[in-house]
Amino acid sequence: MRNYQYGFTLIELLIAIAIVGVLTAVAIPSYQKYTRKAHYTEIVQATAPFKLGIEECFQLIDDLKSCQPGKNGVPKNIASGDGTSLVDSILVVDGVITVTPRDQYGIKPTDTYILTPAVKNNQLTWKSSGGGVDEGYAN
Repeated sequence: MRNYQYGFTLIELLIAIAIVGVLTAVAIPSYQKYTRKAHYTEIVQATAPFKLGIEECFQLIDDLKSCQPGKNGVPKNIASGDGTSLVDSILVVDGVITVTPRDQYGIKPTDTYILTPAVKNNQLTWKSSGGGVDEGYAN
């Protein structure tokens, strides 16, 4: 009669644990960045009414200095959000839109989103910058 052993050896179990550890070490940071990027879309989308207002103002007046918050179709600044959104403030100065986020979901107030208008062929184009763009949360 032969004596058969069933189960895994200690080495096989250690190799399996090592593989799971490596996969976890790679997956968790990637997932965290993915979720931050997903939450950051709220900040990017919050600029839409301001961009539209500035573009309409520029088409009518042809001067970005006149496109101030609360005037000529540009929405008023949001000094402090309602506490339920990720956006803490949105400020418009001479057509430049600056969004400051709240400290939530791994996004810091330093991860700002800044849209700067540039006039090209009498049309506005937007250049994005700020801490959120540097972190790779937005383009």
